[in-house]
Amino acid sequence: MARLAQTAGLTDIQREILATVRGFVDKEVIPHAQELEHGDTYPADIVEGMKEMGLFGLTIPEEYGGLGESLLTYALVVEEIARGWMSVSGVINTHFIVAHMIKQHGTEEQKQYFLPRMATGEVRGAFSMSEPDLGSDVAAIKTRAKRDGDEYVIDGQKMWLTNGGSSTLIALLAKTDEGGEKPHQNLTAFLVEKPSGFGEVLPGLTIPGKIDKMGYKGVDTTEAVFSGFRVPANRVLAEAPGKGFAQMMDGVEVGRVNVAARACGIAIRAFELAVDYAQQRRTFGKPIAEHQAIAFKLAEMATKVEAAHLMMVNAARLKDSGERNDVEAGMAKLIASEYCAEVTQESFRIHGGYGYSKEYEIERLMREAPFLLIGEGTSEIQKTIISRGLLREYKSRG
Repeated sequence: MARLAQTAGLTDIQREILATVRGFVDKEVIPHAQELEHGDTYPADIVEGMKEMGLFGLTIPEEYGGLGESLLTYALVVEEIARGWMSVSGVINTHFIVAHMIKQHGTEEQKQYFLPRMATGEVRGAFSMSEPDLGSDVAAIKTRAKRDGDEYVIDGQKMWLTNGGSSTLIALLAKTDEGGEKPHQNLTAFLVEKPSGFGEVLPGLTIPGKIDKMGYKGVDTTEAVFSGFRVPANRVLAEAPGKGFAQMMDGVEVGRVNVAARACGIAIRAFELAVDYAQQRRTFGKPIAEHQAIAFKLAEMATKVEAAHLMMVNAARLKDSGERNDVEAGMAKLIASEYCAEVTQESFRIHGGYGYSKEYEIERLMREAPFLLIGEGTSEIQKTIISRGLLREYKSRG
């Protein structure tokens, strides 16, 4: 058992789940990740394995066919999967966020209709908030949905949909005319069903194709273009127009814990590769791990891995307890993503020239780690969230 990133207080069931996932990652993910990633190939066999283990329904309540596990269990599973290949964790990430939103906010009809099929992986979710000109200013969304009888007509362009092509359900945020005084009070979340694939998948809905990325390959990242697309009014999440901003932010909040877990997973793998290589590579008559310069790097890397893991676990446990965790989730995402980038780069340096070769796994991690500095909000956005929360808690009485 590895020394780093251990979690105290887990149940026997949680430990069994994590042991099963780790075995799956070691046997089915790590040996194939390099070839699949370099070919930008969707990991179909790996996804089928995750379906068989029930990972698509990990947090869905048992009454809807899921395993009913906590956010903490899910985050620790994601950490294990990202240790093998971050793109695989991306396959279930947005699916998990959409399932969480339906579980927390959906009507009973929406839960009964979607969650059992999401638990098996038959229905797979994508999360769509970003737009080409949007950035972090969510209230400036341009995609519009206009009520027309028992339907809404949607027009606009969305960007950065993970699983955009492979998903069959999109949680979509669009602007509606609710008469709210503030922009975010006029945003509505829709549950958009569609077939998987690319091109015009339904009348008025086009998924143009995969966006070619520096890293995070294999998983499909796409745009979505809506032009006169019609969706039934009962597919508004919770059948509550104008409440979409809060519903999507709830999803993003658990998504930040997820990104922190993914960052921990990559950092753990980068450390594993570095500590193994440093004990095999010899210079000046001894393994480079015995040179103080390298030994100190390993010590710092391990400390960062441990700190990020503990903050991620704390944020997940707070959310599970029902406590507000926006500050803690922001802190966990901030430190885990920044430390992940630093640990990965140090591992790359320890590998020397070999780290620049595509034959070595660290080359892939060097292209994956930067994504986590951006996903679910940049470090600057996290600092904004953290500082606002702290000022709210420590409001001056002077």
